[in-house]
Amino acid sequence: MAMKPEDTMRRIEALRQEHRDLDSAITALAENLRADQLQLARLKKRKLVLRDEIAVLEDSLIPDIIA
Repeated sequence: MAMKPEDTMRRIEALRQEHRDLDSAITALAENLRADQLQLARLKKRKLVLRDEIAVLEDSLIPDIIA
C-alpha cells in the first residue's frame, strides 16, 4: 500500500535530518587525522543511500503525466 503524501513528506524530512547529521559526523571525523577510515567510508555510503531513498520518495510525490 502506498504511503499518504503527508506521511511521505514526514519520512523525507526525517531522512533529510539524518543526512544532515551524517554530514556533520563525516566532517568531524574527517578532521581527525587518526580517524577510522572504514567507519568514515561506511558513513559516506549510508549518506548516499539516504540521498537515493530521498530521491525515490520525492519522485513518488510527483504524479505520472501521460504525454
